[in-house]
Amino acid sequence: MLKIWGRRNSSNVRKVLWCAEEIGLPYESIEVGGAFGGTQSADYRAMNPNGLVPVIEDHGLPVWESNAIVRYLSARYALGTLYPEDPALRAQSEKWMDWTISSFAVAFRDLFWGVVRTAPADRDAARIDAALVRCGELLALADAELERQPWLSGESFAMGDIPLGAFAYAWFEMPIQRPDLPHLAGWYARLQARPAYRKGVMTPLT
Repeated sequence: MLKIWGRRNSSNVRKVLWCAEEIGLPYESIEVGGAFGGTQSADYRAMNPNGLVPVIEDHGLPVWESNAIVRYLSARYALGTLYPEDPALRAQSEKWMDWTISSFAVAFRDLFWGVVRTAPADRDAARIDAALVRCGELLALADAELERQPWLSGESFAMGDIPLGAFAYAWFEMPIQRPDLPHLAGWYARLQARPAYRKGVMTPLT
């Protein structure tokens, strides 16, 4: 059985849980990282020398880095659906996966940590405001794409929607003043309608 190590309040772990749920894979979820600890043990470091979450083990193969895990699971178990066989469609998915982790996640970290994981008395309002503006600018790019098509991946839901979708839950549920991005909001509503999204992603923000 697939094993998934990580804490469910991590957006990167949520990606993997959601992906497994979309495919219908049975899996064992093992809570490590953050308050759970466990990522510095020799056994864990043997799977992921970075000591970060998530990590999976599938048929004896350890895989780390959340986007790599989503690609692996999609290619192995959902070829032609989550993992497009056509190179052009696959590139459409992969560009949004890479953009999410290299551009959006960087800006989003300051916003999320400032709003959710920092006590009100300790918050840096200027830093939060700057992160909110930057996130809005970046998400406007996704909104423009979603004006043209229903999914970031194209006409059908695929792996390209998973990384940003995992962050979208926090973006739409945090108590912040969000810019009006109607196509992004419509996409988020479509994600919420997916049982796998609700199970894999929509857990309390902490």
